[in-house]
Amino acid sequence: MENVVIIGSGCAGLTAAIYAGRANLKPLVIDGHEQGGQLSLTTHVENYPGFPDGIMGPELIENMRKQAQRFGAEFKAGQVNEVDLTQRPFKVVAGKDTYETKSLIVAAGATARLLGLEGERDLIGRGLSTCATCDGFFFRNKPIAVVGGGDSAMEEANFLTRHASKVYLVHRRNEFRASKIMIDRAKANPKVEFVTPFTVEQIIAPQGHVEGARLRNLETNEAREITVDGVFVAIGHDPNSTVFKGKLDMDSNGYLIANHGSLTKIPGVFIAGDVQDHRYRQAVTAAGSGCMAALDAEKFLEEHKD
Repeated sequence: MENVVIIGSGCAGLTAAIYAGRANLKPLVIDGHEQGGQLSLTTHVENYPGFPDGIMGPELIENMRKQAQRFGAEFKAGQVNEVDLTQRPFKVVAGKDTYETKSLIVAAGATARLLGLEGERDLIGRGLSTCATCDGFFFRNKPIAVVGGGDSAMEEANFLTRHASKVYLVHRRNEFRASKIMIDRAKANPKVEFVTPFTVEQIIAPQGHVEGARLRNLETNEAREITVDGVFVAIGHDPNSTVFKGKLDMDSNGYLIANHGSLTKIPGVFIAGDVQDHRYRQAVTAAGSGCMAALDAEKFLEEHKD
């Protein structure tokens, strides 16, 4: 019987593990969808407090992992494919293993949607990014492309003009899902060039680093190449919340809904990180919410010593 099981091993899950470990709860962390979360796919992290020279994403995650282990956290590889939250102890199934736990912290994260191009994942951190706030700084005075047509694409394009020399906004349609105010703001920015209705056919990276993109016009079939040092994919995220459908409250996009910090409608089940945060999606906010979830779980266990 576990005191607390934490699903997810990104910033939120690992921070929760550090706090739960220090509370002597001996947390069990199930790595989940992607060991280390999205930070494990990031290169240089410059906006996490306490590292004036920055730190590599995988190194930051590894440090957190070691810190959690130092305080007694145990780690298991695997992805959770079933949960039973109808009664305590809760049951968590990961592969062939079933765990029983007095409390549960869901920090399963969200996965950025990619374009589905060959070799695309290998270019993450080599000119391909899914986070303008994280990586925009590395493209000072360089041309880049943003792919997408929603509010987040417009917001990222505008944000990136602070750093980039030029931003191509590539979208497969002439119409956008984004709100009119966000579209108008991007169109008014002299550094942003709208490229529609084009789709990205190939990211050009002969040396293993983004050098350009080959585009195709979906109406005329015209091919076009643009020279860019970076491609930012802004077509949304998918929260890793499928196993909680019908069991925990979620919005129309599948993000879990937290009440009063990390609480859910089920006493003893807490949520943290990007699985419930579709707005900020930063390492530091994920870590903060992981801390909250662990403190809430500790308080709950203290009140339910059965």
